[in-house]
Amino acid sequence: MADANAAVAAGKTPAIDKRVHNIGDLALWQRSRAYYDLIGFINGTSTAIQGIKTTDEMHESEVLRKLLQIFDVLEQLVERNPPLEQPQRFGNKAYRDWARQMRDDIPQKLAQALPTQKHKYLNELQQYLMEAFGNATRIDYGTGHELSFLFFMCALFKAEVLLEQDIVSAALRLFNRYLEFVRQLQRAYNMEPAGSQGVWSLDDYQFVPFIWGSAQLAVKSPFDPAKFVDEQVINDYKNHFMFIGCIDYICKVKTGHFGEHSNQLWSITAVPSWVKINAGLVKMYQKEILSKFPVIQHVYFGELMSFDTVASGTPLSSARLGYVAPPPSKRICIGTPAPPAPVAAPPPPAEALQNDLNVGDSSSESSDNSVVLRPRTGSPASLVATEGSSMCSDKPASQDEVGDASKQPAD
Repeated sequence: MADANAAVAAGKTPAIDKRVHNIGDLALWQRSRAYYDLIGFINGTSTAIQGIKTTDEMHESEVLRKLLQIFDVLEQLVERNPPLEQPQRFGNKAYRDWARQMRDDIPQKLAQALPTQKHKYLNELQQYLMEAFGNATRIDYGTGHELSFLFFMCALFKAEVLLEQDIVSAALRLFNRYLEFVRQLQRAYNMEPAGSQGVWSLDDYQFVPFIWGSAQLAVKSPFDPAKFVDEQVINDYKNHFMFIGCIDYICKVKTGHFGEHSNQLWSITAVPSWVKINAGLVKMYQKEILSKFPVIQHVYFGELMSFDTVASGTPLSSARLGYVAPPPSKRICIGTPAPPAPVAAPPPPAEALQNDLNVGDSSSESSDNSVVLRPRTGSPASLVATEGSSMCSDKPASQDEVGDASKQPAD
């Protein structure tokens, strides 16, 4: 970061700054290394966590445990800043006191969690983390703040603070802990949904837990997609699968028929497999979140999550679902990813998700684009898969392991 800070002093582009200032900058964002790293991180994580319950035992590194402890501190701040009695439905002003203290505390707590040799990344990492809990002016929270936490997680891997063996616990421990905490903030301070499209949005506040939650269910799911709104399924599996945890939370905060207040999620029940659901949700995330100027204009970029343009012809990664992923030690090398499919013009909102979910099964043709964590000399590790990067191959999945979630035996 020293060189980056020197660039600031010389009057060049700031090391950590917002880079999308107008709609034309969206094209640069979608060709940036940060964009490609983000998609690679999301899909690589989806590949790694399929068939694993949130409650299963898993590897937790010492660094990851320290990162989890930051949320204990943030919860204590909520207790010290209880909501005020005020007439407004949304936006309890006590949140602003919490947010101010959060920004005061995070630099020290994050420095304590990071290894000393990684403190050179502290400024960038804390910027992503502080932006992940909502906006203190508007007292709202939405998918843009969730995106900032994804930048934080992805940057932790890029900086090799977290390593490949941490992929599963990063999603099912760290991200799930974040998800539980921001829900606490939403309830305590009546935070307004940021940029919600109402009934036509997937969810008022979150998106990625549906992607990773569907990946968990891509292998040996104990229920078909048509059953995830059943009360018994919700009660039995809300603690085991991120997707069902989200459904349970929606049912607690909204009233009425599920198909009326959550039409887009309701349409998923008609999709035959969790593999297809996951592929469709990733497409929808790219269209409805990552391509929207009101969201991306607030995103910060730095050295780890770089706005630099990737090389021409670099393909986006895709998840490889429908079979049990090998352990991290067997996924060091990745295959050459398939070229990205052309993006069609978006259909009307009511049909968008259904059309996206009716995509081909990715379990047989797409390559395993697990996160690559090998360092490059003098620069952070890259999560971008490049052409010709296939140096070894995973053991082929057996016939019994391959197939749609709907065809898998129950646990």
